[in-house]
Amino acid sequence: MPGFQRARSAEQRAIRRRAILHTAAAMLAERPAAEISLNELSRRACLAKSNVLRYFDSREAVLLELLDEAWGEWLGELAVELPTAVDPEASVSVRGEQLAAALARSVARRPVLCDLAGAQAAVLERNVSAEVAARFKRTSLARVGELAGLARGTVAELDEPSARTFAALAMMTIGAAWTHSRPAAPMVAACEADPEPAGLWSGFADLVREALAISLAGLLARAAGSRLTTGW
Repeated sequence: MPGFQRARSAEQRAIRRRAILHTAAAMLAERPAAEISLNELSRRACLAKSNVLRYFDSREAVLLELLDEAWGEWLGELAVELPTAVDPEASVSVRGEQLAAALARSVARRPVLCDLAGAQAAVLERNVSAEVAARFKRTSLARVGELAGLARGTVAELDEPSARTFAALAMMTIGAAWTHSRPAAPMVAACEADPEPAGLWSGFADLVREALAISLAGLLARAAGSRLTTGW
């Protein structure tokens, strides 16, 4: 590409890499991840496709990195919001409902995160190297740990394994609920013609809140049963 100069120092490479991520993030603000192509990303970043591939394995590798950053930003927001969203004096069942509602409200304000999470397993993890996949899985485990810590901070009755299970379920639920709450055009047309099936598609925030509240209730009941059985 005319005017292209290869980044030679580590600092230059980091700047070029960050510019590609910034370009992809700007595109995600305009359209779903599924509509972003490597060709368009390269054009918007003013780079040849081969030059983008010097820094990332693929389009999917770029989007996976943005997904991890989006999880981190959301968790940072939650750390500030949860102490006031969950009443520490309430019963454990009420705190569980409040936690589920707070998570649902918060993540619903982040459509890019939800879109990327919805594409993660079926799309984004399918065209990356083993090295990129391993790095993403390590950071994902760290994000699960962060969310588990936030959950235990408001619902201390969750033991650590239960909190990690809840966090992993929450992150998977967000992606699944986002996809499920956006049926394809033929499904929308079918529901308009016959309202009975329309109940299958609830709003995104309601789906997440209900699923997380049920998960929490089950995990809390199991943890309580385990304590009774073991005497702890």
